[in-house]
Amino acid sequence: MAYVITQNCCKDASCVPVCPVDCIRPVAGAGELTGTDMLYIDPATCIDCGACQEECPVDAVYYEDDLPQGLEIFRDINARYFEQHPLEPDRSHAPTGHGRVEPGVLRVAVVGAGPAGCYAVEQLLAVDGVEVNLLDRLPTPFGLIRAGVAPDHQHTKSVTKVFDRAFGNARLRCCFNVEVGSDITHDELLAHHHAVLYAVGAEQSRQLGIPGEQVSGHHAASEFVGWYNGHPDHAHRAYDLSGERAVIIGNGNVALDVARILLTSAEVLASTDIAEHALDALVRSDIREVVILGRRGPRHAAFSVGEFNALTHLPGVDVLIEGIDLNPAPEDGIETVLKLEAMRERALRRATPGNKRIIFRFHAPPLKIEGETHAEGVWIAASDPAGEAEFVTASIILRATGYRGSAIPGLPFDEISGTIPNDSGRVVTHDGARVPRTYVTGWVKRGPRGVIGTNRTCATQTVQRLWEDFDANVLAAELPPRGELSVLLADRGVATLDWRDWRTIDVAERDRGKSRSRPRIKFVSVDDMLSAVRR
Repeated sequence: MAYVITQNCCKDASCVPVCPVDCIRPVAGAGELTGTDMLYIDPATCIDCGACQEECPVDAVYYEDDLPQGLEIFRDINARYFEQHPLEPDRSHAPTGHGRVEPGVLRVAVVGAGPAGCYAVEQLLAVDGVEVNLLDRLPTPFGLIRAGVAPDHQHTKSVTKVFDRAFGNARLRCCFNVEVGSDITHDELLAHHHAVLYAVGAEQSRQLGIPGEQVSGHHAASEFVGWYNGHPDHAHRAYDLSGERAVIIGNGNVALDVARILLTSAEVLASTDIAEHALDALVRSDIREVVILGRRGPRHAAFSVGEFNALTHLPGVDVLIEGIDLNPAPEDGIETVLKLEAMRERALRRATPGNKRIIFRFHAPPLKIEGETHAEGVWIAASDPAGEAEFVTASIILRATGYRGSAIPGLPFDEISGTIPNDSGRVVTHDGARVPRTYVTGWVKRGPRGVIGTNRTCATQTVQRLWEDFDANVLAAELPPRGELSVLLADRGVATLDWRDWRTIDVAERDRGKSRSRPRIKFVSVDDMLSAVRR
């Protein structure tokens, strides 16, 4: 018997070092991406010790006899991975930890309190003597864990508990509700720190580049996700859910999240931490069909087999795959094979009369969004050269075609990739020159690739570069006392929040949710968050 990793896997890899028989794969070195959607346990080697289950921050590991209904498929998925990738010794080596430093010789500002920033903070504070100031423009930490993970994926949100030790460390100071570029400049941060590490993510949505995309009724899926998750930047938005069909352009996991939320029952949504305004709107929604458009064929679908599996277990919802070759090819990797098999199994099923529907369309690139004052639908290219373009009616069209970062005043920025130019985490100019004492990690470093836990290896690489520069005396600088940063912000009237203030917000949100049997009811405006702290 063996343990099994399931859909919630965040690829944090906390489970890897605790396994006494080294049977969890794939593993990666610092800064490397493994190219898989999740981790897997070799059932032939597992000794049933349960160490991985205890360590997993998102409750993704189950004893195979205890797999919940709907997750049984992962027993086969774990085993089949090792059929194609036989277990071999892990030859990647964890980086050697740095020895303690004298207090005051290394003070680092980490800008961005999402998972990328939190993993960097965790690794910096692992060295005794290091001081860290963590800044975020919002009053709340955790970035896309709070505002990007779908509300019905509560287990995934629990990854934040891996940061509990770091946030309880006296050498960490949090400066939430502080925006770099307006409240404080990059040069001012450098004047108060030996190094500045940016982990600001990639929140902007890529454009489609087709006619009509500026029409009302066409939106970025990222904004829709922020809306239903209560992000202050998006809580004020309104979406037309009065039609029966929605179209989503793109077929990654964000597209599947949005489709699932659009069709999930009101009863299920009401048990999550979805924003109140979104819950009210979705309860009244008339959407009964979601069409997911992919530019390429099914073997290039960007979603994971785990997220596709979650769609297939929505009560009262049929998942339909429109006629396309779903047979695996010999050169397909195991995850592609598993996705194709899962889609083929769904394609063989007939629709149930009266059910809502999610329809996957492949080889269907969008050509134009139609509508003068409001979107009426989208034209898609024919799937074969001899065919004619097809018009798909919809009152709401969401693009889920990827993310890009935003420029930070005072730093170089690559407009094409939407990232800050860097060399393994060291920020560089467009001609390759080093930007002094400045680093980057997360999506704004590598682009929107990987999942939550991928940020751990990304942060490891960046922090290694920072330590190399520290040891080479590159970071030496005369700094004012640590408290001067708070004085500077206070003199400017910035309402800075610390970790205790966030805990006050957190408790207030949870208390608001208790009476309705919900995990929390979020504050969705900065003013309401600040008011909760001042009570």
